[in-house]
Amino acid sequence: MDSNHTIPSEDCTFQTCTLAQAHFTYVPSLAGNAFFVGWFSLLIVLQVLLIIKYRIWGYFVAMSGGISLEILGYVGRIQMSYNPFTMSPYLLYMICLTTGPAFLSAAVYLCLSRIVVVYGEKLSRFKPRTYTLIFITFDIISLGLQGSGGGIAASADTQSSVDRGKNIMLAGLGFQVVATFLFMVACTDFMLRLRRFGVDAREPCHATMRNSWKFRAFLWGLAVTTTCIFARSVYRVAELSEGFHGPLANQQVTFMILEGAMIFIAAGAQTLLHPGYCFNGSWEKPSTLVVAVRKTELTKSPYTRK
Repeated sequence: MDSNHTIPSEDCTFQTCTLAQAHFTYVPSLAGNAFFVGWFSLLIVLQVLLIIKYRIWGYFVAMSGGISLEILGYVGRIQMSYNPFTMSPYLLYMICLTTGPAFLSAAVYLCLSRIVVVYGEKLSRFKPRTYTLIFITFDIISLGLQGSGGGIAASADTQSSVDRGKNIMLAGLGFQVVATFLFMVACTDFMLRLRRFGVDAREPCHATMRNSWKFRAFLWGLAVTTTCIFARSVYRVAELSEGFHGPLANQQVTFMILEGAMIFIAAGAQTLLHPGYCFNGSWEKPSTLVVAVRKTELTKSPYTRK
């Protein structure tokens, strides 16, 4: 699919062709890719159980979409461990594993607005809903670019079309890196503002939840998840910038660590530290939480009739 790489024939086998003619110059590890399929399959089952219990639909849609794409992508790699010359499994791997983490990022972006409300809307630079709208919009743009670029590359019959698809995918991945970085900046800014205003300025209505180990673990998990997705996205930008068959695309160990392990950790933290559990079952829309806080403040007012 690159100018310096010959597209392998569908008739190729290990006996008739060399790996130099395959999509990779290595044979994808059957055990390693099967491990990831098993792990993500477990996570999707847990996500179904968690949606039944907590009914957090937005988070579930984002997580289940991302995890499902991860499963499909690694199934494609398992198929390639038997025949690295066929095109369909390669496209399944390339498109699904490229776009899957964008859904996981969307689940991350949903969390900041809730965290802001839990600590106090007045302590934030922006309204809770503003964070969600900005970063979900970024994510949709990134996903659209990656998906359309993958579609163009998959259906291309000329080198120029392949290059155009690759460049659009690269733009989508680059946009995801920038969006994740800005999200990290927004989280850091909010954390610094919390320190500046002090503990006494924080919303008292949610003090018990904020001080629980579950909520603190959720915050650490969110930080780890964001860092892993960011590291993975930077790696995929570097990989794709060299072309679909560049040097990085042919390093299996690097891929298994910077793609596989990073998303393994990210999706695991997002599932095992699920907001429904870590928010003590009180995950709601930011606007609803704000109304609850204001009702609490009104009840505590000395002018309120007892």
